[in-house]
Amino acid sequence: MPRSAPYNVGKTAIIELHSRLADIRRLRFEAEPGPGSHTGWAGHGEAEVAVSVDADGLRFHESGQFTPAATGTALSFRNVYRWVVHDDRIALWHERFGCEAAVWLFDLVAAAPDKLIAAERHLCGEDRYDARLRLVEHGFELGWSITGPRKDEKLAYRYLF
Repeated sequence: MPRSAPYNVGKTAIIELHSRLADIRRLRFEAEPGPGSHTGWAGHGEAEVAVSVDADGLRFHESGQFTPAATGTALSFRNVYRWVVHDDRIALWHERFGCEAAVWLFDLVAAAPDKLIAAERHLCGEDRYDARLRLVEHGFELGWSITGPRKDEKLAYRYLF
């Protein structure tokens, strides 16, 4: 069921997040598997974030290193996320395979003046992706929870100016 928030709360959080997106320059994150995980995805990473803006949204071009806890050996990674700002929500898309093959992840709606949550959970096969975003000093935190028959992961992203 879609979640919603009063318009004034949403407007404040959406405006504030929108004002921060273009200033993001780096990312730090941690991945932690839960007891139901079949992937065991655990570790931490850091990336530089280059932001581009065009007619269909604002893109985060992430390029960095992920260090799996199991090996301790850093691996390079790249991601592209598209943020599309609407009056009452911000949509997040993953462009791993290019903008023409973008995967919609979720729409973030405001839950408080400094917090947004996924309006609906994203389904990928039988796994469900949920998210919450909190505005913090110097950026924002985006927490992901992935649950299902194969996955039980928690991801904590911290985007910084």
